[in-house]
Amino acid sequence: MLCSLVSQAQAADVSNISKAEQSRIADLIFKNECNRKFECLVSWNDGEDFPSLGIGHFIWFPKGSNAPFQESFPDLMRWYQQQGVIVPERLSNILQPNQSSPWQNKAEFLQDENKPQIEQLRQFLADTQDVQASFIMQRLADALPKMLAIGQNQVEKDKIKHQFERVSASPNGWYALIDYVNFKGEGIKETERYHGKGWGLAQVLLNMDHEGNALRAFVSSAKQMLQQRVSLSPPERNEQRWLNGWLKRLDTY
Repeated sequence: MLCSLVSQAQAADVSNISKAEQSRIADLIFKNECNRKFECLVSWNDGEDFPSLGIGHFIWFPKGSNAPFQESFPDLMRWYQQQGVIVPERLSNILQPNQSSPWQNKAEFLQDENKPQIEQLRQFLADTQDVQASFIMQRLADALPKMLAIGQNQVEKDKIKHQFERVSASPNGWYALIDYVNFKGEGIKETERYHGKGWGLAQVLLNMDHEGNALRAFVSSAKQMLQQRVSLSPPERNEQRWLNGWLKRLDTY
């Protein structure tokens, strides 16, 4: 759900993030997700049931998918529409806001990976990185009211808001918040849980210490949440293989 449908009074104020800082954050996210590689702008990661696209590796479910995670690529397409971005005609058959991924599985994707339309899709995403950056910023703005809505009581709501404000006021704090919500979500979906335990931004904020350096407390809490996720994850997903990379990413905050 995009910000036009979220109360502006509740949304986090990202307006004080300069254009230069927005560009820096977007570039860091692209580095984190893809090491800035062009071919990575449309890819299908091992162990996943969906492709990932763009500088933020926005996920796009095939038709009939029951993946438990928050899908983000269709929201990006709606954001493009709101921003007046015209999809090239050669891509219009696959880039519709409510359309499922045209590939049902990784084998299908690999058959098409080097075909002209995928290269054109990569180029379109490369040419519109600034729009993706604004989408990522807006997702963070929208995250605060969504997280407050799932607070179990006023104490939880107050802690989420307080810790969000502490981190955002820290040097590099906006980068940490924006990257994490793009990386692991808001933590508001009931399906994004293992044994009832989530790992999104809301859970990280609720788990933070009140004392000391806010950014260090955020990183420490995020590491605990991701380590807990891996320990509770289904064995067949083999999430341990990703943990070291996740923790290194947090160290960039």
